[in-house]
Amino acid sequence: MRNPITPLAKGLALTLKHVVRERTTVQYPEEMPQFERRYRGLHELRRWPNGLERCIGCSLCAGACPSTSIRVVAAENTDEERYSPGERYAQIYEINMLRCIFCGYCEEACPTGAIVLRQEFEISDYEREDFIYDKRRLLAPVEKRNEVRHTDDPWGR
Repeated sequence: MRNPITPLAKGLALTLKHVVRERTTVQYPEEMPQFERRYRGLHELRRWPNGLERCIGCSLCAGACPSTSIRVVAAENTDEERYSPGERYAQIYEINMLRCIFCGYCEEACPTGAIVLRQEFEISDYEREDFIYDKRRLLAPVEKRNEVRHTDDPWGR
């Protein structure tokens, strides 16, 4: 027969251990929390060093997404209007951040390393429509393009 006091004593010991330990407080937003290097936060569409978009509109990221939160509509590049170095580019690129589970499968599936998950985590908003990030909101500015943790390796490693 089991002693009914043993589980109770173990539970109280665990509680007391956490009560007496030193607290860690981060003074957010003045002091930003530090995350692990592999933390997956907000998405970003990267550019090549010459300023062209990396996304070629292949929709592999949308196919790999388990929550179906990515929508890609491809269009053809022309000599007059060139957005990416390939034949096609993503005319429409949207991510529904309310559906996204931040698994990183989109980042792994991308053959050009166009989509990366950054260290940024602030994504609060008031309207549901504001959580659908379009290409304009996701695309990295030209001056910021190499700030992401990945190199210019086409595989994004």
